Amino acid sequence: MSNEMTFKAEGNEIVAERVFNAPRELVFQVYTEAEHLKNWWGPQGWTVPVCHVDFRVGGVWHYCMKCEDKNQGDFFGMESWGKGIYREIDHGNSFVYNDYFSDAEGNENAEMPAALITVQFLEEEGKTRVVSKTRYDSAEQIKTLMEMGMKEGFTQTWDRLSEYLVSVK
Repeated sequence: MSNEMTFKAEGNEIVAERVFNAPRELVFQVYTEAEHLKNWWGPQGWTVPVCHVDFRVGGVWHYCMKCEDKNQGDFFGMESWGKGIYREIDHGNSFVYNDYFSDAEGNENAEMPAALITVQFLEEEGKTRVVSKTRYDSAEQIKTLMEMGMKEGFTQTWDRLSEYLVSVK
């Protein structure tokens, strides 16, 4: 059951949930520290060669995902930069951030949809339910991202998180 993710796109919001077989404090830690994020963030075949996290309200998370999988065709060698700005932090329980596509310098890409993301960490008998709520300006933006493979990317990222948690428990 812990490997099953629920994923709903309704209106201008995407809600994903999954239970991870690890204590809440650990899951929160690997979600908020650069040395951990580098090991699991992003879909299968992608690495995180750059990851800077300033985990405080107003702080910035700036990272690069790079496709290292030759089997991914045109994506091979591609870099995708992202930037988050932390808005709220309830240590161990949740955090909220604005999420942007960016460039290597951290300039936000106005051509791509920005989002407000809330990530909650709920204790469930020694395991952790992660609830991620992503709000966009419009349902059209969600449609665009779904066509880009957002659900698959989300699933693969959380599969990698589940595997990584086993290695650090």
